[in-house]
Amino acid sequence: MATDSNNKRQKTVSPEAARLTRDDWLDEAFRAVVVGGFDNVKVLALAEKLKVTRGSFYWHFTDHADLIGSLLMRWKLAQLALDAKLKSQQSGDALKDLEFVVDAAFLQAGSELENLRFEQAMRALSQHHADAAQLLVEVDAGRMDLFESKFLVLVKDAKKARDLAALLYLAIVGGYQALSRPANPPNIRAYLRTLISHYLVAKQVA
Repeated sequence: MATDSNNKRQKTVSPEAARLTRDDWLDEAFRAVVVGGFDNVKVLALAEKLKVTRGSFYWHFTDHADLIGSLLMRWKLAQLALDAKLKSQQSGDALKDLEFVVDAAFLQAGSELENLRFEQAMRALSQHHADAAQLLVEVDAGRMDLFESKFLVLVKDAKKARDLAALLYLAIVGGYQALSRPANPPNIRAYLRTLISHYLVAKQVA
């Protein structure tokens, strides 16, 4: 019975479905979130953007919830992979390593404004979406672990390292909010990066 069903599905595959990948749909859904939040992710609208029929969507996803869940998971894995990469980079100079983390945060913010807007939409979604809320808990914990581990090498005090990690995270999140505004003064990214690095990182070396 399952074989008959599979054969029927293979016979009805269309060229338009075959030319699109799962990531094509996820990329388009990501762009929709950036423009208008998660409420803007509609299967029919995505299909129109991709110039395919709505039916081709179901070759890659069970339903709309599957699409959203996959989009959330892809974002989470990318963030955790970035944190792991930064955590593993150890030059032997604690100050330099921390400044590298701050640089990485603001390089991402400066080059990919879409990522900032996506994360803002994620945090709004988490207010009423349990899976998004849990995912953010994990991502935030990963970032805090990264910051704390770098500060610990610098200040040699576990409590101080935790406190500074929390302050750094708050400063970076605030910086992201400022950078996501449609109009900003020139060189705002460099200014925020320098401000945070000076007062929260360099000042710890005394």
